[in-house]
Amino acid sequence: MELSNWLLYTAAALGLSLTPGPNGLLALTHGALYGTKRTVATILGGGVGFTIVIGLSMFGIGAMLAANAELIFWLKWLGGAYLVFLGIQVWRSEPIGVATSQGGKSRPWSLFQAGLYSAVSNPKGILFFVAFLPQFIEPQKPLLWQFLIMAATFFVIEFCYELTVAALADRITPWLKKVGKNFNRVFGSVFIAIGVLLPLRG
Repeated sequence: MELSNWLLYTAAALGLSLTPGPNGLLALTHGALYGTKRTVATILGGGVGFTIVIGLSMFGIGAMLAANAELIFWLKWLGGAYLVFLGIQVWRSEPIGVATSQGGKSRPWSLFQAGLYSAVSNPKGILFFVAFLPQFIEPQKPLLWQFLIMAATFFVIEFCYELTVAALADRITPWLKKVGKNFNRVFGSVFIAIGVLLPLRG
């Protein structure tokens, strides 16, 4: 994977991790309920889940490219259109609210399962990565190495982000409730920009 392509992927993945989603909200809630140390199990579960989703998405794309190498062009544009659509949805969505009244088990395995299930159970997850990953896949290079690099990069970024969110849960929650609508608009714009600009790359 070219360094310039990886740096662009890393920047995009960072922006996407900062965008409100089920796992970030779960880390925020568990951080408030159980504390940062216990929430690490939740975050690791989510990381494993995202790795599974990225693998399913990438190797599914790889199978399609093996059948038709020119398909990458259309995947990029279709993916870009989906990201724009997703950005509009995020822009128009209601402000984030964090329900900290839910109980649940706090054993590490239960928290791990919660993070894992949250990452793999959302049908939009695979659709999102199918839209996002073709922008960075280099068809002429081994797909396995690209998967390992992209999955590891996203795992590290998502882990650091969710750990920070969990650690600052008590401070972040009131702020999100206050600026939630503008927060959604900012990151909705991020999605739209990614959807428009990435397919235009050479």
